Amino acid sequence: MKQLKIVQIGLGPLGRKIPGYIAQRQGMELVGAVDVNPALQGQDVGELCGLSPMNIKISASLEECLKAAKPDAAILTTVSTMEKVTPQIEEIVGCGLPVVSTCEELIYPWDTSPERSAQIDEAAKKANVAVLGTGVNPGFLMDALPVFLSSVCQQVERIRVSRFQNAAFRRVPFQKKIGAGLNLEEFESLKQSGTLRHVGLTESVQLIANAMGWKLTKTEDIITPVIAEKEIKTDAMTIPKGFAAGVQQIGKGWMGEGEKITLHFKAAVGEPEPYDRVEIEGEPNISSTIKDGVNGDVATCAIVLNALKQITEATPGLRTMADIPITAFFR
Repeated sequence: MKQLKIVQIGLGPLGRKIPGYIAQRQGMELVGAVDVNPALQGQDVGELCGLSPMNIKISASLEECLKAAKPDAAILTTVSTMEKVTPQIEEIVGCGLPVVSTCEELIYPWDTSPERSAQIDEAAKKANVAVLGTGVNPGFLMDALPVFLSSVCQQVERIRVSRFQNAAFRRVPFQKKIGAGLNLEEFESLKQSGTLRHVGLTESVQLIANAMGWKLTKTEDIITPVIAEKEIKTDAMTIPKGFAAGVQQIGKGWMGEGEKITLHFKAAVGEPEPYDRVEIEGEPNISSTIKDGVNGDVATCAIVLNALKQITEATPGLRTMADIPITAFFR
């Protein structure tokens, strides 16, 4: 396999980790970087990311970047919603580049955003390239992994996935995203505005249902705070007793009166027993647990890189983790 040449688009907290991971791989090379933030433009991407200089200046636009670089694919780490990511992806595929994105709503957007899904799919097919949304969650632990584990089942009646995380070890932006440190009124206000939630849980439910051939009649997304039972102190914040230490979110998929899919996501600073667990009720029953859980930041960067080979070879169009060849680590 030839060495894949990559352009990194978006240099927020996650996007700044990826160049270092690329530098550790033999099968890929970073050749360009793009960010719309004027304060970052013109900086050496290696120095920005805490690495040795890479002699790659951060460009203001993909068009500017492509004057100096000839990438094989793009990694897009910018936004979480289909509304905002759609024009970004159209620009990227319009330049003839396949793209792997960490946009959570892109994991399986066909039911929640059918018009934009069709828009991206049409643009990608016209450019003869593929588009994929992935990440550790959504994108793997709570959707692609249970789908793959069902491969050894003769029958599947119900799927339950639990992801409990101790957010004390995650990035500060993630801790804030889950509401850690907010009083309960602030938590409720942000929940009602739609800005405090784990984005992508409904899309994970729908990805599983589509893979199982289940036509859901109803989905639910229930959000509640995880309340600190005592004062919690971290390097970034102090959470008083009675304040939110994080978020608990339960996604459900129903067929008639039957609850077929249950996804239980809990991320809280100080969570005492983190783990990832997939339970399949069927023939045979399956229960698989990852003790202590998977490190979200490392795993998200890794799966994005490990999906690059598949997406450069995939059938053109908007793809999901359930319809590309299985991903695996490659150097």
